[in-house]
Amino acid sequence: MATKELKIFCGNANKDLAQEIADYLGISLGVANVKTFQDGEINIGIDESVRGADVFVVQPTCAPTNDNIMELLILIDALRRASASRITAVVPYYGYARQERKTKAREPITAKLMANLITTAGADRLVAMDFHAPAIQGFFDIPVDHLPGVPIIAEYFLEKKLENICVVSPDIGGVGRARNFAERVNATLAIVDKRRPEPNVSKVMHVIGDLQGKTAVLIDDIIDTGGSITQAAAVLLEKGAKEVYAACTHPVLSSTAIEKLDNSVIKEVVITNTIPLAKDKQSKKIKVLSVAPLLGEAIVRIHEDLSVSKLFS
Repeated sequence: MATKELKIFCGNANKDLAQEIADYLGISLGVANVKTFQDGEINIGIDESVRGADVFVVQPTCAPTNDNIMELLILIDALRRASASRITAVVPYYGYARQERKTKAREPITAKLMANLITTAGADRLVAMDFHAPAIQGFFDIPVDHLPGVPIIAEYFLEKKLENICVVSPDIGGVGRARNFAERVNATLAIVDKRRPEPNVSKVMHVIGDLQGKTAVLIDDIIDTGGSITQAAAVLLEKGAKEVYAACTHPVLSSTAIEKLDNSVIKEVVITNTIPLAKDKQSKKIKVLSVAPLLGEAIVRIHEDLSVSKLFS
């Protein structure tokens, strides 16, 4: 496969990230004309030959979620019909990942439906970062390269040279991620026990771990409305933390999230650019780290049939 020409295409979801990846690889971004008709239908034209090429489509399925999903599916279909040799969907943020199981009767499992759609459209492989539920990898019948965001965030905090760090998981489900992060920054570990009476609403019940005099770093895969992370930060200060930082891979930042973060006790919020940060979501508290080098290296390794997991060893 390494003898095939490598090409990068993207839709409208995160053109800046796609361009960064292309620049990192030293190639030009593929030319695709992505437009929307007046009736809302999406039309895509691939304006260069992809016959026999090894093609990577960079398209996070973030808001506007359904439009970005359709762009991804139509791009894959267009490339397949244009005789691309292999098509890899690079989906840094995988939308609908929080609908990965049934929690009550007659609920869909939309994360699985997404996997079916991407595969049926013609993708031969998927690259994604920090699935909300790692088991989503098993929803696909094609190879999946699941990249963690923790190493990028950990490197940033190591450069800050903070002392007496305690890494905090904002819920029980994120303990594995927090433990990995704590090992990389040589920190202790604490856990917030919270309850969710309804979607996007949480209540902190307990904090497990010693926060007295510590610099607390809350680490999660997603910050959505900001309610959980800001509430947890306030509780950590009450429990004796000296200061609180927050970090996540995917900055969904919906509703009044920026206002909540700006008004919170959190000193800095560290995010990545898997989702583009809109102008109305800019904040002095937010530090954006680029995942382009990581995705670029993964793309090179896939193209050359090398191990991707060695990026994290």
